[in-house]
Amino acid sequence: MFQTIKNYYHLIQAIAAVGYYGNPAKQLVVIGVTGTDGKTTTSTLIYHILQTAGYKVALISTVAAYVGDKQIDTGFHVTSPSPWSLQRLLRQIADQGLTHVVLESTSHGLDQHRLYGTNIQIAVVTNITHEHMDYHKTYDRYVAAKAKIFQSAKTAIINQDDTSCEKLIPFIPKNCKVISYSQKKQAVKYICDRFPETYNQSNAVAAEVVARTLRIDPKKIETAITSFSGVPGRMQHIKNNRGITAIVDFAHTPNALKEALTAVRTSTKGKVIVIFGAAGARDVSKRPMMGKIASELADEVIVTAEDPRHEDVRLIIHQIKAGITRNQGHIHAVADRKEAIRFGVSLAKKGDTVIVCGKGHEQSINLDGIHELPWSDITVMTDVLKTAILV
Repeated sequence: MFQTIKNYYHLIQAIAAVGYYGNPAKQLVVIGVTGTDGKTTTSTLIYHILQTAGYKVALISTVAAYVGDKQIDTGFHVTSPSPWSLQRLLRQIADQGLTHVVLESTSHGLDQHRLYGTNIQIAVVTNITHEHMDYHKTYDRYVAAKAKIFQSAKTAIINQDDTSCEKLIPFIPKNCKVISYSQKKQAVKYICDRFPETYNQSNAVAAEVVARTLRIDPKKIETAITSFSGVPGRMQHIKNNRGITAIVDFAHTPNALKEALTAVRTSTKGKVIVIFGAAGARDVSKRPMMGKIASELADEVIVTAEDPRHEDVRLIIHQIKAGITRNQGHIHAVADRKEAIRFGVSLAKKGDTVIVCGKGHEQSINLDGIHELPWSDITVMTDVLKTAILV
């Protein structure tokens, strides 16, 4: 009941914001991207392709907004903006003469009508796997929330390799063109060369399909994908002179953690050391699932804090460890995230990979449910690598 009232409130706010700012999305071609994993990378890559091809394009993602030559720190912290913030950004984009905007879209934003009036014309769904069950309660309701991205779409682009593909079809309007894509069938050489990880190959194929839908020259698409520098905090390698591979990644769902660890497992000659946690006041059911995945794919597992909010981080760690099925002698609980990263690096020898997951690009951490404290996995990992003693 409370959620219904909250959603109704957001809808009223969205209608008011659209009217106040003069319905700016009607002046733009809006490309919406959603999915459990990969939506930020896919959105940013679409933006990069369009920019390389000479389009006047903006990007609104959970990492940042790029409007013209200006980067705006959105501070959205893994969710879609409020209707007022979003419509104000769209008005700025339209007033600057831009023609296209790539809009990263979360299930919460879609379900709560915060994206009402964005007039998404090309809708992309990367995948739908286990996440946000605290909010959506069931997988089918989660799929239905994601599928709201199709409501105004003229083209729907869905992932043939994902189990959600067939479940999405009934939600797509009959007058909407449906295009399915497949990493397994369409990841050409230049995509594989740029992205060794299969999940990023899938993201790149999705972006390529969007570009081809817009009839962008294939050579320009190839140039853009080849030159793509990546997204901060997404499989970001931290340079060091210690002979280890150090990576910061945003993986905070079971599927994302599995994909990230599978990728580094394939490329690592030595041990894989993973540091991760699970957010407090969020989906509890995924915690043991992530523990199981980590224990099966990593040699050393360090479970730590990741925005515990008002929950006891020790309880969260216990719930993660409840899913562990193997490697018991190499499972470590270090509640302090900085100490966990320091400990992970201390275990590494030349040829090993240390990957810290869950925070990625984020610039704050919530330890008490009230305060957002300054925090960066990238900065901490960089500092630790400078001072740690390599065995």
